[in-house]
Amino acid sequence: MRYAVITGTSRGLGQSIAMLLIKQGIHVIGVARNKNVELEKVASEYAVTYHHETCDLSNIDQVKAVFESITEQVFTQQAELVYLVNNAGMVAPIDTTDHHTFEELTDHVHVNLLSPMATTAQFLTKSSKDTPVVIANVTSGAADRSVYGWSAYCSTKAGLNRYTETVAMEQDELNTDNKVILFNPGIMDTNMQGEIRSSSEQAFKDVETFKQYKEDNSLRDSDLVANKLVDVLIKHQEITNGKNYNIKDLL
Repeated sequence: MRYAVITGTSRGLGQSIAMLLIKQGIHVIGVARNKNVELEKVASEYAVTYHHETCDLSNIDQVKAVFESITEQVFTQQAELVYLVNNAGMVAPIDTTDHHTFEELTDHVHVNLLSPMATTAQFLTKSSKDTPVVIANVTSGAADRSVYGWSAYCSTKAGLNRYTETVAMEQDELNTDNKVILFNPGIMDTNMQGEIRSSSEQAFKDVETFKQYKEDNSLRDSDLVANKLVDVLIKHQEITNGKNYNIKDLL
C-alpha cells in the first residue's frame, strides 16, 4: 500500500493533488482546517481511504500532535511508500515590513517554514529501507527574488528552498531511498491570488500586474498543475533528489 499526507486539502492545489493521488490508488490523509467531503466520496469510488485531520498549521503544538498521530497510523501499516506534500502556505502579511506585527510574522513563519521543516524531519525519522518517503515542499519564484511588500513570503520560501536542498543532500550522503524535492507551481487561479489582487498598491507594488494575470486568463488551473506534480511523484525512482521542479519545465 502507498500513502500520501497532504497539507491544505480543503481547496486549491492541495485538493487537486489529493484527488489525483486517490485516482492513482493511493490512500490519502488530508491536513487542513476544513474537511473536504468531495475527497471522501471520490476515495470511496476508487476503493481507497481518505482521512481528514483538522489542524491549524500556524499552531506548532497542533502540528506536533497531529503529525505524531499520522505517522503512528501510516508507518505501522506496512506501507511500501509514503508521500508527504507540504502544500499549505500563506502570503500574508502583504505590506512593507514596517507594518508587520509579531503575531502576523509568527503565524507566517510557522505555516510556510517551521511546519514543513518539522513534518519533513518527522517523516524521515520514521522512514526505513522497507518504507521510504518522498517529500515535496511547495515553493515559489518569490524565493529567488525580492518583491516589494512580500518580505516575509520571499524569506520563508527562500528558507524552504535551502532547507529542502540541504535535507536532500544529507539523504544522498546517508544512502537512503528517501527523496526530498521542491515544486514551484507558478501562478494559479486560487484564493491566494484573490488575496494578492485585493492588496493596495501602497502595500504591494505589483498588484496591477497580478490583476492583469486574471484579466488575461494567465492563471493556470490547479488541476493542470497538480497533474504535473503527480506525474513526478508517481515515478518516484526517477526523481532527482533536491531538485526544484518548476511547472514551466513540466508543461
